[in-house]
Amino acid sequence: MLKKYLKFNLIFVLIFIFQLVAEYYQLERLRYVTKPLIVISLLVIFAMRTKLKGRFHKRLFTGLVFGLAGDVLLMFVWKNESYFMYGLIAFLLCHIFYIRAFYLDFQSAPELDKKGARIAIAICAVFAIGYYIYIRQDLGAMKLPVMVYTFIISLMMMMAAFRNMRVNKMSFNLILFGAMFFLISDSILAYNKFVNSFDLAGLLIMGTYMIAQYLITIGGIERKLIKRED
Repeated sequence: MLKKYLKFNLIFVLIFIFQLVAEYYQLERLRYVTKPLIVISLLVIFAMRTKLKGRFHKRLFTGLVFGLAGDVLLMFVWKNESYFMYGLIAFLLCHIFYIRAFYLDFQSAPELDKKGARIAIAICAVFAIGYYIYIRQDLGAMKLPVMVYTFIISLMMMMAAFRNMRVNKMSFNLILFGAMFFLISDSILAYNKFVNSFDLAGLLIMGTYMIAQYLITIGGIERKLIKRED
């Protein structure tokens, strides 16, 4: 797989490094270039490799577009605090389109892996409820939006797990770990914004976010439904 994506990986690694440098040294001009390039580069490789054939690829692509919108909106929170809410909505839509894409794979054989599905539901429910209760007292007027967002991203993680045994192993693993990194990134962001800001939060948020979007994108490109005999 590394050889197949060698040129793109080199470009993405450069974007990754420059974005982290911009975060660490607070280089705003560099950040305005590198942050949008994260998802723009993924949109280009995804469209080129998949030709956006089929509902799965179109939904994942649309999710990435909303992810790009969220990135841009959050860059300008310093100008207007309301951009945080707009960015939250953009990422909410990003997750919803990811959920809709992953659901297509689950729908191909919903009777499979019921034990795994129950485990995924339990883990995601415990995390969503536990984390929300943990940060709830610090949310103020954002209690409802954050509760909705926590539910949706946990559902996205759950649907990524539901793809088990329905798609090839490579795609399943890439997207599952991508969803996990997305969950980690958003959890750090919420803690840093609402509970207690800390040094290197920006590095951790962006590092995990970039890994998440990369893994989900490549997982989407590599996706192959498992054909089953009647």
